[in-house]
Amino acid sequence: MSKFYYNDEQASYDAIVVGTGISGGWAAKELCEKGLKTLVLERGRMVKHIQDYETANLDAWDFPNGGEPTTKQKAQQLKQARTGYTTKAASRMWFVNDLEHPYNEIKRFDWMRGYHLGGRSLQWGRHSYRWSNIDFEANKREGVAVDWPVRYKDIAPWYDKVESYIGVSGELLELPQLPDGQFLPMMELNCVEQHVREKVAENFDGRVVTAGRVAHITGDKTFDGRTKCQFRNRCIRGCPFGGYFSSLSSTLPAAERTGNMTLRPDSIVHEILYDPDTKRATGVKVIDRTTKESYEFKAKVIFLCASAMASTSILMQSKSDRFPNGLGNDSDQLGRNIMDHHLRVGAQGKFDGFDDKYYKGRKPNGIYIPRFRNLGGDSNRKEYKRGFGYQGGASRGNWDDSIAELGYGKDMKDAILKPGGWTFGMGGFGEVLPYEDNRFTLDYDKKDQWGLPTLTFDAELQENEYEMRKDMKASAVEMLEKAGLRDVEPFDSPGALGLGIHEMGTARMGRNPKTSVLNGHNQVHAVPNVYVTDGSFMTSASCVNPSLTYMAFTARAADHAAKELKKGNI
Repeated sequence: MSKFYYNDEQASYDAIVVGTGISGGWAAKELCEKGLKTLVLERGRMVKHIQDYETANLDAWDFPNGGEPTTKQKAQQLKQARTGYTTKAASRMWFVNDLEHPYNEIKRFDWMRGYHLGGRSLQWGRHSYRWSNIDFEANKREGVAVDWPVRYKDIAPWYDKVESYIGVSGELLELPQLPDGQFLPMMELNCVEQHVREKVAENFDGRVVTAGRVAHITGDKTFDGRTKCQFRNRCIRGCPFGGYFSSLSSTLPAAERTGNMTLRPDSIVHEILYDPDTKRATGVKVIDRTTKESYEFKAKVIFLCASAMASTSILMQSKSDRFPNGLGNDSDQLGRNIMDHHLRVGAQGKFDGFDDKYYKGRKPNGIYIPRFRNLGGDSNRKEYKRGFGYQGGASRGNWDDSIAELGYGKDMKDAILKPGGWTFGMGGFGEVLPYEDNRFTLDYDKKDQWGLPTLTFDAELQENEYEMRKDMKASAVEMLEKAGLRDVEPFDSPGALGLGIHEMGTARMGRNPKTSVLNGHNQVHAVPNVYVTDGSFMTSASCVNPSLTYMAFTARAADHAAKELKKGNI
């Protein structure tokens, strides 16, 4: 994909994009399509769409040790393994070796990282939801942190653009807390999911069970060589069909087709160069991942899209006489206000009935229940602010009667050919408030193999989140019992921040340079030719998956940057 420059053959570009994931891919596409010669830098290895999805077509029996990591492999990914699924044989290649990429914890923080072309767009959960004005106005309304400098009307056209390009399947609901979008056909609910949907509607005002809105192609519309979802549910391995959106299958090829993109993997950006006379950034410093040689690349505009912690750490390392605490850090907000979504709380149960029904394929999606708390009237709760949604689904087990010690011979063979009973579970995703003392700092005494400071995390869930979790658990039990499930069991295992893999907030947007890092167009207040459009910019977290919002803001910021360059303002 594209050309590579490993020397100073070409050292100057119109734009530099740092990172190739959800945000970086969109920045590359939009800037290149607007005619800007753009250098795209990725700190990780090269990955080629289809060709490098090494486990995409393997079956369970093709993996040694049943897909479990060896003792040696476990020792290399102790932190990456905290999710319980990221280091299985089918997907461990997408997550870093913790020994090679260390970080420090005053309080536990689960930092899941994928250093390769395409970033975490290859292994994301694909749920794609719009924010509403309820979300954008919440901080101001409640006196929390700082006000967002934008509202829904500012972002709505960009949601339209992104959804139309990536392909999002979903159902129109007309809910004020979850705006509708440009949807492909909704993935069908199975019979038990449909039953729960109907019973929740009968018993609870304001609660809706729908299919998750996911970035999977359904229906007959074509998407630049991508094929509709094949219902294999092997998404985390990389999709050779391009059935779900990733930058590797979609936005980066679009950028390449323009002829304006130069792509350089193995390029660790660690500093932005700043000119005090022009008050503009002039380029970036790069360390080659494999040779450890240093390079400088120049550009008129820079987009940081390296992920919330990585982009902010680049800003923090970019020190000068003008910015002794990091570029753009006049507000002392860099590294603060770490947010995520808290999860692993809800309920599960068994369902009697529909024994004559099953389902075809392995649907890579389940149900979604949008937020129904603190929306006014009877939905309001005094115990906590904001709200939560649920993801979950129903399935039939087929191994309940196949325990090795209990079944032998023909009886066991018969048992594993018959589906078990129906089960249904739902887990909540709750909003985390922005707390200034939830932060990370740089440790210059503990450096990595490239001589760069490591990150130290000091962040945790606080009282508002724990009060919300009580309601998340109780409401899940209540809905499942009303839906007629038996043996309903609640669960609550909070873990730590980072576990939702939605880290955000470390270089927040705001209206005032004294209390924020970025303005309403994702520009660093004091250095307007530097844009930050990954999770760093988030001023609050909402309770919905954030990737669609990152993409919409990135497309909007790229449009703004191109216009400002043309006007000579940056």
